[in-house]
Amino acid sequence: MSLPVHDVPLDRIIAPGLYNRSLLPEDQCDRLNVVLVSPRNPLNMGAAARAMANFGFSRMTVVAPYAPHWREARSAVGAPDVLQNAIATERLDEAVAECTLVIGTGSLTYRKPDQRVIRLPDLPPAVAEELAQGGRIAMVFGPEKHGLTREDLSYCHMLVEIPTDPRQPSMNLGQAVAVCLYELAMRASGSHRDTHAAGKARAGAASSRLELLAGVIEQTMAAAEYSPASMRQANRHDLRVLLRRLALNEADTRRVLGLFRRIAWRLKRLPIKEEEAE
Repeated sequence: MSLPVHDVPLDRIIAPGLYNRSLLPEDQCDRLNVVLVSPRNPLNMGAAARAMANFGFSRMTVVAPYAPHWREARSAVGAPDVLQNAIATERLDEAVAECTLVIGTGSLTYRKPDQRVIRLPDLPPAVAEELAQGGRIAMVFGPEKHGLTREDLSYCHMLVEIPTDPRQPSMNLGQAVAVCLYELAMRASGSHRDTHAAGKARAGAASSRLELLAGVIEQTMAAAEYSPASMRQANRHDLRVLLRRLALNEADTRRVLGLFRRIAWRLKRLPIKEEEAE
């Protein structure tokens, strides 16, 4: 005698291994971090946490949140642990320090980014490749009012644009997180092989290493009197963008770091010429 459909156990209806098999494997989900920069509305943060749980992601970092009690957002239905376990930082560079690929999100309506712009449907292959090489990824979302600033984007390797109608280009924070993670879950899952050990050397350099390199290059520029002190902040921004555009891996970063350290050391030891001393 057959049972009515509503009395059949769920595991009898859905064959093991078939339900949501398009989602990324757990080890890859664990290497993708959703970063919320200065979010204002706890309800939006809860909605973002719920979307993360929907697609198997659990790592959230919140940078300088506006509301003090954001971990208690009731909109995190089925995902209170995502908010409770989220890391809170004061600065974006701290949030992405360990990441080898940092992806900013936003609209091009009011900005002309220095980074490579990629459409959301074209993002999953880049994410799949970085994950297959053992990298760590950050998806960065800006505050509800104005999105990521030019300074925020200087820490990003690329800017992903969500296709929207020009009459309403902005999107709710929770919805934006859901749309982006859905695309990754559906399209980046084609690369399920785990090449973490073999691909570690090919993964991009961590953001903290690129910041260290930028600092040493900046010291070298100062020692060489490359530009006036008033230009140092602009130079640091341009260096951040340039180093991420070069897509250096850890080995390349180590070599370039050693080179500029040697140049800076040598410049500081150069004798003063007689005509300069007079």
